[in-house]
Amino acid sequence: MENKKLGTFGGVFTPSILTILGVIMYLRFGWVVGNVGLIGTLLIVTLSTSITFLTSLSIASISTNTKVKAGGAYYMISRSLGVEIGGALGIPLYLAQTFSVALYVMGFSESMVAVFPALNIKLVGVISTLLLGGLALFSTKATIRAQYIILSVIALSLISLLLGKPVENSSIEMWGVPASHSVGFWQVFAVFFPAVTGIMTGVNMSGDLKNPSRSIPKGTFFAVGTGYLIYMMLPVILAGRADASTLVSDPLIMRQIALWGGAILLGVWGASLSSAVGSLLGAPRVLQALTRDNVVPRKLSFLANSYGEEGIPRGGTILTIIITIVCVILGDLNAIAPVLTMFFLATYGILNITAGIERFLKSPSFRPKFKVHWGFSLVGAIGCIAVMFLIHALATIMAIVFILFVLIWLRRRRLKATWGDVRNGMLLQLARSVLLLVKPMDDPKSWRPNILVFSGAPMKRWHLIDFASGLAQEKGLFTVATILPEEKVPQDKIYQYERQIRDYLFDKNIRSLVRVIRAQDPFSGARHLSNAYGLGPLVPNTILLGDTTDVSHHERYAQMITHFYQSRKNVIILKDEQVLTKRNNLNVDLWWGGLKGNGGLMMVLAFMMQNSPHWQQVSITIKMVVTSQNAAREAQKNLDSLFASIRVDFQKKILVDEQGDFFHALTNDSKEADLVMCGLKKPDSDFSWYFNELKEKTASIPRKLFVVASHDIAFKEILS
Repeated sequence: MENKKLGTFGGVFTPSILTILGVIMYLRFGWVVGNVGLIGTLLIVTLSTSITFLTSLSIASISTNTKVKAGGAYYMISRSLGVEIGGALGIPLYLAQTFSVALYVMGFSESMVAVFPALNIKLVGVISTLLLGGLALFSTKATIRAQYIILSVIALSLISLLLGKPVENSSIEMWGVPASHSVGFWQVFAVFFPAVTGIMTGVNMSGDLKNPSRSIPKGTFFAVGTGYLIYMMLPVILAGRADASTLVSDPLIMRQIALWGGAILLGVWGASLSSAVGSLLGAPRVLQALTRDNVVPRKLSFLANSYGEEGIPRGGTILTIIITIVCVILGDLNAIAPVLTMFFLATYGILNITAGIERFLKSPSFRPKFKVHWGFSLVGAIGCIAVMFLIHALATIMAIVFILFVLIWLRRRRLKATWGDVRNGMLLQLARSVLLLVKPMDDPKSWRPNILVFSGAPMKRWHLIDFASGLAQEKGLFTVATILPEEKVPQDKIYQYERQIRDYLFDKNIRSLVRVIRAQDPFSGARHLSNAYGLGPLVPNTILLGDTTDVSHHERYAQMITHFYQSRKNVIILKDEQVLTKRNNLNVDLWWGGLKGNGGLMMVLAFMMQNSPHWQQVSITIKMVVTSQNAAREAQKNLDSLFASIRVDFQKKILVDEQGDFFHALTNDSKEADLVMCGLKKPDSDFSWYFNELKEKTASIPRKLFVVASHDIAFKEILS
């Protein structure tokens, strides 16, 4: 099998140089020289090749760091930036290469019909596709050998051009036709640039190479260098043998100035077919790599298979042939050609970004044999983006939208990769920078609950995690904490438990941190974790837990809450005897005792519930018990003033009870509420007795949220 693989010349250089020396060289290069002159053309060639060369440097850096398997550019990007970003570029790259086959075949067919008018253009296209496809299906090496023949034909055409003569007495025109008749520099640049974008053809053959880390950089550099020398030589020949007007008006001016004009025509045909062959070989291999990584739906898993001694991806090749034939029959693809070019350029840009990030982060795992400063990769990426907009701004936007659509689709599928990528390193650097800038969260205007949820096994107290997720609103932080018994769970199993919980939460679409520790008992473990957990200023300020159901644990439970309070952490206790499953039209009663302390925190939590996408149409009612009508009027006045200043959409209800029996009013007036919020007194020496009595007096309320505010924040300022 290894002996059947390709070397540098056949696997990388030949397909790359044949795509570079394509139809633009034969049919548009004279137009380029005629419009911007010799100096302008040399400048365009140099600028274009510089961008390609910088991308080649990035490719060399990535390919010499690790073994590059099948998939070429997709493989490189996905192993650095992750399977979603790799797939978001890999799918458009496959489509671009597939449609490119159709474009090249149609270009060949049109030129054949121009010489032999009796031929049917679509029939020529279909037959050409089937012949090229048959060759690619059964032998990659035979296809490469066919490219050798085409390479020889192109070399013959260039020699014929070099030995030719002027069509008229003409001196070299440095600046092209008069400005009133010429096309602008950047417009000409946009037409020429696709001519030098063939470097990815060889890269996509990575799975068929004997030594990809050696062949990819070497073959790519040689192809770019050879193409540059040829493109710098041709303008001198063209400008010295025809005037600017002739160069602009005659697309096949090379036929007239070559020693044998037929060689130029053969070169045009060879360039079209070689470009088609390069894309026909590369596209199925990209698709095969996408399928193996499960980016392509599992229904198409047969596309991952390889056949024969050469490991030919016949499923992907057949699909590519079918799509090409359909496109050839349907007709003109010129309308989407600019978008296809954008896909290639986007791939080049992301490759530059990938290499630049890897080099900038200096991860221990990134040790390429070919070292490139990250600044060169950055310049290459900027050049690709600039060229995309210069060539076709609308096509650029369409390509970006399509790539983003694929990225969102892949993220929703929640693909799991079996390899690491550079994203964690990027995020770690970003987190480090942010952590060093963030101040302790004691500013009321930036305060959010950073919740530590003592849920135990997530499936047993899921309502706690669900409630914390709703409050976080995908903007705040919360951590799911589990404490395991020391005598039953060894320390080396902790990582495994954490990973299981993370996977479980991931499958439930919950984005949270996870922490698992061992302790002699859950109460001492919770105290220890609340003291030690956090990073810099990002320390949990709010504890969320359920109630204990074991009477023998009640005293230690109360002591734990006292410890949380003394540690300046707010405590939220969610007693949910009947789990709240509905998320629409919730009625929440908040029993009010004033804005200071518990009242302010409860109002903040109620406001977050009302504005969280987790719940819809949450109605908050502030309820208060007074002993007289005069007190009711005064309370009404105070609440009206408060609501006007804090700008919340809450209802209010003031209950008059001459005995001031708070619990009688609460149990009668809130029995139909979906959730009841109550404040707790500050934990002290008799807190255990107090909390036990509170639970007994509110036993008829199925869902309660007990709150005690300890975090040193002026909640009144948060609401004002």
